[in-house]
Amino acid sequence: MKTIEQLETTTDLTRKGTCIEFFSAYQDLDIDRMVGLFTPDATIDFKPLGESGKGKVNELGRGLWSALIDAFPDLDNTIDTFDVNGDAITCQVVIFGTQVKEFAGIPSKGLKFESDHVFVFEFNEDDKATSLSVDWNHESFTRQLGVV
Repeated sequence: MKTIEQLETTTDLTRKGTCIEFFSAYQDLDIDRMVGLFTPDATIDFKPLGESGKGKVNELGRGLWSALIDAFPDLDNTIDTFDVNGDAITCQVVIFGTQVKEFAGIPSKGLKFESDHVFVFEFNEDDKATSLSVDWNHESFTRQLGVV
């Protein structure tokens, strides 16, 4: 029989595994796999985009990631840290890639970007991801792509 501490560790490991799988799918540019890790009604909040950055993972998330991958076909990421806080896991991640097409009104100049991102995954009692918030320095991102 497992102790409460072991059960909590198992939950944390399961949830961390989901986060790792998300970033692995991100590296593989596999949006279906990324979205499939969330409950059907999971929400997303791309913080720098304000109210227009809030919606459903399967709709807004899928759309933004599709556009991002189309414009940055070499898109990649590196996970720096995980922090478990109750039902949430915060991941510090570096996202990087080279722009080859217009993205969100930013014309391609063939420039690269490298941006620190904070992803906060929230989970339900069944260890399923129910929401995701993503934050980054949007000004730095656009400046790296040649927007002055």
